[in-house]
Amino acid sequence: MKILNAEQIRATDSYTIENEPIKSIDLMERAAEKCSKWVTDFFHKDTYFKIICGMGNNGGDGLAIARLIIKEGYNVEVLIVPFFSKASDDFNENRKRLDSVKGIKVTEIKEASDIIVTDIKDKHVAIIDAILGSGLSKPVDGKLAEVIQRINSLGCPVVSIDMPSGLMMEDNSAADRKNIVNATFTLTFETPKLAFLFADNAKHVGDWFIMDIGLDKGFIAAQKSINYFVTEDMIVPMLKPRARFSHKGTFGHALLVCGSYGKIGAAVLAAKACLRSGVGLLTVRVPKCGYAIMQSSVPEAMVDADENENEFTGIKDVANSNVIGVGPGIGQSQQTANGLKLLIQNSKLPMVIDADALNILSENKTWLAFLPIGSILTPHPGEFERLVGKQANNYQTHLTQIEFARKHRIYLVLKGAYTSIATPNGEVYFNSTGNPGMATGGSGDTLTGIITGLLAQGYTSNQAAILGVYLHGLAGDIAANELGQEALIAEDISNCLGKAYKHLWEAR
Repeated sequence: MKILNAEQIRATDSYTIENEPIKSIDLMERAAEKCSKWVTDFFHKDTYFKIICGMGNNGGDGLAIARLIIKEGYNVEVLIVPFFSKASDDFNENRKRLDSVKGIKVTEIKEASDIIVTDIKDKHVAIIDAILGSGLSKPVDGKLAEVIQRINSLGCPVVSIDMPSGLMMEDNSAADRKNIVNATFTLTFETPKLAFLFADNAKHVGDWFIMDIGLDKGFIAAQKSINYFVTEDMIVPMLKPRARFSHKGTFGHALLVCGSYGKIGAAVLAAKACLRSGVGLLTVRVPKCGYAIMQSSVPEAMVDADENENEFTGIKDVANSNVIGVGPGIGQSQQTANGLKLLIQNSKLPMVIDADALNILSENKTWLAFLPIGSILTPHPGEFERLVGKQANNYQTHLTQIEFARKHRIYLVLKGAYTSIATPNGEVYFNSTGNPGMATGGSGDTLTGIITGLLAQGYTSNQAAILGVYLHGLAGDIAANELGQEALIAEDISNCLGKAYKHLWEAR
């Protein structure tokens, strides 16, 4: 799913209006119907809604929603924020339509303090924020900022329409955060907004939902974008069917370099996930202290013991492998760093680099120039900052991630909610699966194993990164559904990979 910018959203609206054809007021009605349906499905009839409307088209959405949910039996009060130079035509039309509805209270507020919830007796109060939409191009100040601050102070659930008022679609680095609505839910139109996918905007966006309002899908498909939101319909076509006469050699031979004294568990987790991803053969390089553990814990894997008892110091022969995953639990000793340097310099195989291998790279950035083309780096935010330096905000991190992937001709998987995959051609794919229960030790090791296994099977680096992250999150969602988020551990992710694959194949 493409993520569009504000200009592209406006163009899509205009194209739909002209070519469906549909009047703009009727398109607004369609959007309001979708939002009203969500609101009435979610909130009980005893909810008292205060719908706070600006005077642009976002306010017009709010007026239409007010009219529609009143018809469903809800108590509604409309507060119009008049601090705009003029009202839009569709706002004015919806104001006329609302005036014909009996029993509704419509007030133009003069001050932010006019928004009061203590005057409502024996009702649950919720606010619908329809002040500012996706067209906002500069930070909010003045009277509008006071209104937003007032909304945030009331302690009511807030449903924002299209965008939380005060939040811009991409870059919010210049914004004063207290002048952005803290929505409980955001009902956005047609596509996700880039700002929704950054952690520093989470308190403003809340849980967000996409309302399909029938904008022209062909026009959206023709828009150029570097940002994508990965959904099931993008993933399913990537899956490679298995031929009847396949054998273990058909599905690749992966090499994992993992573990050190006290961290052999990382090697076990990565190896199990790699095998569950579907790889044909797997060799795991561990220090001698991990040999017996690996042989007993993962009997399906071949084990290659390092000469050193406690840590990785190098490997001479990788000829039998077609991909290398390195980093989980290897530590950061000088001997291990030397071994990693030789591995990077001497290998032409694509590599999946994670954990301690990334931390070693961050201390030896000149080695980045030797990474095989198509390699995949999988840092969490802290590891990424060690690679590139401190970032001012999530939007700046996004730009830096794109530049890093381009410069080094690699794939950069930045882990977190909506894990993002930056590609060498400057595109970024934000993942839609996963949950907070996966924030547990070893979860990243399983991701390394999955991506390594997919690369070994012949998936391209682009496919392995995107599919691997999606599968990892989907398996985590299945595990959380079965066990609860709190009880989820990394091994549960590997154990649910089969169910994740099964789900995708059934969808296909």
